[in-house]
Amino acid sequence: MSTAPSQPLSKARIIIAMGVSSSGKSTAGQAIARRLHVPFLDGDGYHPEANVEKMRAGIPLVDEDRWPWLETLAIALHEAADKKDAVVGACSALRRAYRDYLIEKAGEPILFVYLQGSREVIGERIARRQHQYMPASLLDSQFGTLEEPDPATENVLVVPVTDSVDKITTTVVKELDHLKTFKRWQ
Repeated sequence: MSTAPSQPLSKARIIIAMGVSSSGKSTAGQAIARRLHVPFLDGDGYHPEANVEKMRAGIPLVDEDRWPWLETLAIALHEAADKKDAVVGACSALRRAYRDYLIEKAGEPILFVYLQGSREVIGERIARRQHQYMPASLLDSQFGTLEEPDPATENVLVVPVTDSVDKITTTVVKELDHLKTFKRWQ
C-alpha cells in the first residue's frame, strides 16, 4: 500500500524517483515520464567518469564525489523542466542533505518519489540484474547511507517497491493534477 503524504505535496514540476540501487528508480521514472509526456533524465548519466570508475571498482562514493554530480543533475533537470514544463528524473538522493542540495541547485521545489523496500527485497533484485557499474557489493553502503525521507517535513511520496510499475505510476500521476494543465509537445 502506498503511503500518502502527511502534508499536501508542493506543485513541483521536477519529479525524482529515488531510493537505493535496484529499487526501480529508472524503470518507475521512465514510466512516470511516459505517462506525463515529459522528458526523463537518469541521474546515472550525469556522474563524472571518476565516480563511475570508483563504483565499478566497488568503492562507495563519498560526499565529495556526490556534490558536483548532484549539481550537474539538478541544473539539467531545471533546464529540461523549462523546455517541457516538467521533467522526471532518477537519482538515489539517499541523504536529506542531497535532496536539499538538489532543490537548492535546481532553484525550485522537487517532488521525491521514494521507492521504499527492505534490504531483503532489494537484495534479491540486485542479485538478478546486471548494472554497468553498480555491483551488488555496494548495496550495504547504500542502505548505510540512506536517510529515509520524512513525508511530514519533505516533499515526498512514499511508494513500496513491491507495487507494480503501473501501480507506482498511477499513484504518482494521481498526485500531479497540477501538471495536467501544461501543454507539451514531443
